[in-house]
Amino acid sequence: MSVRKAIWGDNFEAIEQTLTEVDPDLYTYIRDFAYEEVLARSGLDLKTRELLAITSLIALGAPKEIATHLEGALRNGATEQEVRETIIQSALFVGFPNALGAMKTFHALLRKRHSAGK
Repeated sequence: MSVRKAIWGDNFEAIEQTLTEVDPDLYTYIRDFAYEEVLARSGLDLKTRELLAITSLIALGAPKEIATHLEGALRNGATEQEVRETIIQSALFVGFPNALGAMKTFHALLRKRHSAGK
């Protein structure tokens, strides 16, 4: 299975279309290098890679990308508690405001998932 499919799930086609519309060449690099080479490496499982991605994206203050990878972490075996702990741990090193923003995004994602019966 494609790493992108494993992370993006049902949002696969919409994310792929959006990235292609923004810039097809940039999307090719994201698809081929970031997802199908780096994230597909065997040294770490995908759950761990997604938790690391969350921390990095919190540090960068990238809320749209955080939302994608919060969902990806859950989809790849992370528990709600593991994601919460990842966000709280990041606050120590990258700041409370960014961690709070990520936790708000996670809270909204959980509400959406619970209302959809996931």
